[in-house]
Amino acid sequence: MPERVVIGWDIGGAHVKASWVERGVLRDVTQWACPLWQGLDRLHAVLAEAQARWPQASGAVHAITMTGEMVDLFEHREAGVVALAAAMGDALDGPLWFYAGERGWCAPADVAAQWQAIASANWWATAALAAQALGEGVLVDIGSTTTDLIALRGGTVRAQGRSDAARLQSGELVYQGVSRTPLCALTPRVVFRGRASNVMNEFFATTADVYRLTGELDPAHDLHPAADGGAKDAAATRRRLARMIGLDARDADESDWLAFANAWRELQLDELQGQLERVLLAAPIAASAPLVSAGCGDFLADALARRIGRPCRSVASLLLGDRPQADAALQRRAQVGAPSAAVALLRVRETA
Repeated sequence: MPERVVIGWDIGGAHVKASWVERGVLRDVTQWACPLWQGLDRLHAVLAEAQARWPQASGAVHAITMTGEMVDLFEHREAGVVALAAAMGDALDGPLWFYAGERGWCAPADVAAQWQAIASANWWATAALAAQALGEGVLVDIGSTTTDLIALRGGTVRAQGRSDAARLQSGELVYQGVSRTPLCALTPRVVFRGRASNVMNEFFATTADVYRLTGELDPAHDLHPAADGGAKDAAATRRRLARMIGLDARDADESDWLAFANAWRELQLDELQGQLERVLLAAPIAASAPLVSAGCGDFLADALARRIGRPCRSVASLLLGDRPQADAALQRRAQVGAPSAAVALLRVRETA
C-alpha cells in the first residue's frame, strides 16, 4: 500500500486507540480495552483485532505514541517503552515512527536512546494539533483514568511540565477520569441526604458508576469490569454506590441515589476546576479563548467551560473539520481517540 495511509496508535495501559488517515483525511477511529498490566499478550490480541478490522493495512505507515510504559508489568518506564516499541515492530508490517513530543519523531533504532521523550507523550500530540488549529485555548482531555489540562498560546503548546511527574506537580496531569477512578480517591467525605459521611476507602465503586447512573457515560467507553465484577445495570450500579457509605441500595430510593451520583460528579468537577485554574494562572490566555474538549469524559469539559464562563470547542471538530460526510459516530470516536488521530495527522503533515 502506498504511504498515503497512516495509522495512528495510542498504546495506553488500559486501552489501545487507533486511527486510519488516508490522503490526509481521518477516515476511522476505534479503541479496544487492553489491560496491559496483565501481560503483553493483551496487546498482541488487540493488534490482531486491528489487523482484522483493517485487512488492507499492509504497508501502511504507523505513527505511534504511548502511555502504557507506566504499568507495573515493567520494572521501569524505560523497559516499558522499549518493550512496547518491540511489540509494535514485531506485529506491524510497514514503516514505524514513534512520537517524541516536541522532539518530533524517532525511528525504531532510536527508541532506546529517546525513551524519556517517547514515554507518555500522547497528550503533546493532541495539544500540538489543537494549538495549530486554534492558536489559543486550553486542551481539556478527560479520559477513563486521567485528565490532561494543557495551555495553548501563539499556536504552540505552553505546557510547564514534560514528564508525568512534572505535570502531576504543575496540575497539568490529574489522575482522575470518568470510568476507572476509584470513588474513594475523589474525597474523604461526601454528602448523602443532607448529611456528610466519611467514605469507605475500599474499591467498592468507580467513577463509571457515577456517570453510568447520570446517563453521561457512553456504554461504548465503559469497557472494563465493574469494581465488584458485577453487572452494569442501574440496580447493580446503585448497590456499588451505596457501599461507599456503608449502606445498601434498598436503604434509599432511586432519586436519592441519583442525587448521590450527582454529588460525586460535583466533587470531581470541583477538583478539575481547581487544577484548571492553576494552569490558567501559570499561562494566562485570553478570556475568549476556548476550552478544547476531548476524551470519553468530554461532558465534564463542557461543564467546566460553563463554570468558568469560557466557550468550548470539541477536538473532533479540529480533527475532522467541517466535513458533512463525517457522521456522528465518527465524530464521537474521534473525540475519544484524539491522541491516535492527532499523531497520525501530525505524521502526515511532517511528510507533506
